[in-house]
Amino acid sequence: MTGRVAVTGATGKLGRAVVADLLAHGWDVLSIDRMRPVGFDGEFVAADLTDHAQVLEILTGGVDEHPGALDALVHLAAIPAPGIVTNSATFANNAAASWNVFNAARAARIRNVVWASSETVLGLPFDVAPPYVPVDEEYRGRPETTYSLVKALEEEMAHHLCRWDPQLKMIGLRFSNVMEPGDYAAFASFDADAQLRKWNLWAYIDARDGAQAVRRALDHDAPGLDVFVIANADTVMSRSSGELVAEVYPGVEVRKELGEHETLLSIDKARRVLGYEPEHSWRDRASW
Repeated sequence: MTGRVAVTGATGKLGRAVVADLLAHGWDVLSIDRMRPVGFDGEFVAADLTDHAQVLEILTGGVDEHPGALDALVHLAAIPAPGIVTNSATFANNAAASWNVFNAARAARIRNVVWASSETVLGLPFDVAPPYVPVDEEYRGRPETTYSLVKALEEEMAHHLCRWDPQLKMIGLRFSNVMEPGDYAAFASFDADAQLRKWNLWAYIDARDGAQAVRRALDHDAPGLDVFVIANADTVMSRSSGELVAEVYPGVEVRKELGEHETLLSIDKARRVLGYEPEHSWRDRASW
């Protein structure tokens, strides 16, 4: 599938990879963010997504020099983690931006929507042990921060928007901690203390594999809401996944035989439904 797609948060770590991947696969991309950084190429509109009028103008093709209908929307923009600003500021920005983007997409009759949900919906940071491992999409969300609460509310909002419009497709991708090749040199330092990265069960997502997931979600032809955990196939650790669970979460049920470094954020559903398969790993120097 190709067409014209708007990508919010286009200049972020994941956004840059998504834009590059979609362009490489034949999509016409309209990038949206607060400001264009130096060196960012391609069609771009600066906008404050908390202003519904601006979002509506963009998605309905009303901005000078950027006309034309959009076939799809990828919404990645947000304050990207808890604790960066106050809780109320996180909620005010992220909840308003997502509502504005989703609602403007409805007005523009864009029915192919993919957005960045988050691994945090699974219960991060796992100070309270997960219900089982590998964790998956089968248990009710357990937001533990304001940032995560907004992500859970986005999923609930998407459920009802799709109920209102049976032709609408909305896919929430619960991305793990996004990494670029330049981040991989630091991974060796994690092995000394299993507690350092237990907060997300030692998981990560290479930005390029995150971009693949976005593209496959856009290509997926099934109306309604669906959500997928998106992580890399391995952990950030050299120690085995089984050893890590036994040490840090000894009472937690292990629901399958684990591969040596298998991710504890299950990507089985994304593999099965979307055809997602990670192509990069920090263990492979060619990926750096």
